[in-house]
Amino acid sequence: MKIAVASEKDRVSQHFGHCQNFNIYEVDKDNIVNMESVPNPGHKPGYLPNFLNKLGVNIIISGGMGASAINLFNSKDIEVITGAQGNVDDIAGKYIKGELASTGSICHQHLHHEECGE
Repeated sequence: MKIAVASEKDRVSQHFGHCQNFNIYEVDKDNIVNMESVPNPGHKPGYLPNFLNKLGVNIIISGGMGASAINLFNSKDIEVITGAQGNVDDIAGKYIKGELASTGSICHQHLHHEECGE
């Protein structure tokens, strides 16, 4: 299983499309066996779900995300967790332990940093 956390270095980004990087955790039997940080290649409509799918990501975690991106991830059978906050390693660990649930935080406008998290 691969978990991607939209990040601003070691903090969860509040909008996945505008994040600085994706911290990608490879998990085997509830243990993180590898972590890599991948720079965000750019925010283009529909691009990031395909990009992360090609990297083998099964779960994407972010503070907020637009409805279109959520639908694209869902169409690729990638689980979406929104509403996350804090340190990315802690958040990945909480997900693995089953302690992290999506709040359904959806960004309602494009170019919407102020709208994320509502």
